[in-house]
Amino acid sequence: MEDAVILERQNNMVPVHRVVRWWLVIGLVMVFFQIFIGGVTRLTDSGLSITEWAVIQGTLPPLNAGEWEVAFEKYKVSAKRQYESLHGDMSMSEFKVIFFWEYFHRLWARLMGFVFIIPCLYFLYKKWIPGWLLKRLGVVILLASAAATFGWIMVASGLNEDNRTWVSAYKLMTHLGIATVLFGYLFWTWLRTHQVSDFVVGESRLKRFAWMTAGVLGIQILLGGLMAGMRAGLIHPYFPFFVEGERFLGALTSNGIGIDNLINYEQSVIPKAWVQVFHRSTAYFLAVLIVLLVTRIKRRAINSKKIKNAAILLITLLVTQFSLGILTVINCFGKVPVVYASLHQVVALLLLINILYICYQFRASRVDLK
Repeated sequence: MEDAVILERQNNMVPVHRVVRWWLVIGLVMVFFQIFIGGVTRLTDSGLSITEWAVIQGTLPPLNAGEWEVAFEKYKVSAKRQYESLHGDMSMSEFKVIFFWEYFHRLWARLMGFVFIIPCLYFLYKKWIPGWLLKRLGVVILLASAAATFGWIMVASGLNEDNRTWVSAYKLMTHLGIATVLFGYLFWTWLRTHQVSDFVVGESRLKRFAWMTAGVLGIQILLGGLMAGMRAGLIHPYFPFFVEGERFLGALTSNGIGIDNLINYEQSVIPKAWVQVFHRSTAYFLAVLIVLLVTRIKRRAINSKKIKNAAILLITLLVTQFSLGILTVINCFGKVPVVYASLHQVVALLLLINILYICYQFRASRVDLK
């Protein structure tokens, strides 16, 4: 029975055609940039500039002055709270800038669809996609569809809503979470086509610790989505906590944390303050876990060049990410800094695939070939 299981899983590890592997890499890179573009869209207050979900008709932007006026008027009406609060004196040229980012975000999503579907049909015709990979690609399609659908649900949460200046932070967090799962799942799928041997066997404890670290990073990414959605960095733009500490303590205990305050967080300080506490505290915890993971890898003297190089890169990315987090927080005076915050988000994705890569290198036993 065990030999049969081994044989089946070994058949699933047969190298996939090189063209298919490169196609998966292209898809992975496109998802990476889609999340980056989405971050910039959010940070530049661009997400509500397009007020309709027109999958086909929305492929083309406004093409003349009249169409631009119509789009601008729709924004003024449907995103009234944001327009009046933030952009009451906005010119047409300024509107075109925020329109560009939301349009680019949606256009890139459409392009990803074409890049995925058309080659996939060709590869199926050529019989280059094995059964196990086809199943995983089905999951990729479901995740991509969920991300796109929830993206519109997120945008709709900020339209025609008098109590909200931006989209719902909770729906933004969900949208980002789905996109992150898609990114990680697609990366793991590519790994299965790229590396079919040369694994480290028997380090089950180290493997579990690596997976736990990846899980904490996933939670941290979700908290980062809440930070961005609530503009929570503006509550205490200081590092570390004790700088202006009395002021921050006042925010943490200001007016209770009841359900109403959690739902209508824009009018309340305390949910944003606590989100910042959780995000910063988890960052410290994650840093400790990563250092421990790298230390344990070195102590075990694992004879794997892949893991050793990945461990070095992991520490480099951790220092970079922590520094970007600090720079983002201390520059949150009046507005979240677009450059630092965007880089902070994408380095988190690099951290994620770095840890997933380490997880992939471990195999608990001969049978554990998944």
